[in-house]
Amino acid sequence: MKLFIDTANVEEIRKAHDLGVIAGVTTNPSLIAKEGRDFFETVKEIVSIVGNLPISAEVISLESKEMVEQGRKLAALGDSIVVKVPMTEEGLKATKIFTAEGIKTNVTLIFSSPQALLAARAGATYVSPFIGRLDDINQVGMNLIKEISQIFKVHNIKSEIISASVRHSSHVIEAALLGADIATVPYKVIQGMAKHPLTDAGIERFLADWEGAKQNNF
Repeated sequence: MKLFIDTANVEEIRKAHDLGVIAGVTTNPSLIAKEGRDFFETVKEIVSIVGNLPISAEVISLESKEMVEQGRKLAALGDSIVVKVPMTEEGLKATKIFTAEGIKTNVTLIFSSPQALLAARAGATYVSPFIGRLDDINQVGMNLIKEISQIFKVHNIKSEIISASVRHSSHVIEAALLGADIATVPYKVIQGMAKHPLTDAGIERFLADWEGAKQNNF
């Protein structure tokens, strides 16, 4: 399973990219607003950091005509741009147009298998079911990943499944086991995935042993 980083913080993106572990970036208007920066300038800088890796940048209109206009402007920023659209009827209309024009899309805010199927049939490059938000309302988010994965496999649907609203490393592993193609995660989750108390203890032991060996050698 591939990992995308879910942020608009360019320093976090740079750090994750330097680790060599991410295969893309997802953003949304809320994340960019949180950074207090110009939308297009932020996206341009992300492109400069990650190059050809896919970067999901979201339209902010609710009307398909405006979505298409905004999406074309975003796509003009580089071949790596994936236009992110909401899972609505208007979003599906826009997805169909983008697909016909060869513009990649990420249909977001998916909370059911029927929504995922509609998005895929409209031509979405990626579909983004939100796991954590389902858990927040006492539904099992991973059941949605399992359902979508099974449907796409049975019908040979090419749209990739992005597990979104990921809260911790266990979400990542569960999604991978259930067939998600991608998990998009905050930088803090990537940091958490890299850590284990036994690793830390082992490093401390190795360093202590090495110090002792050096003293014995001299």
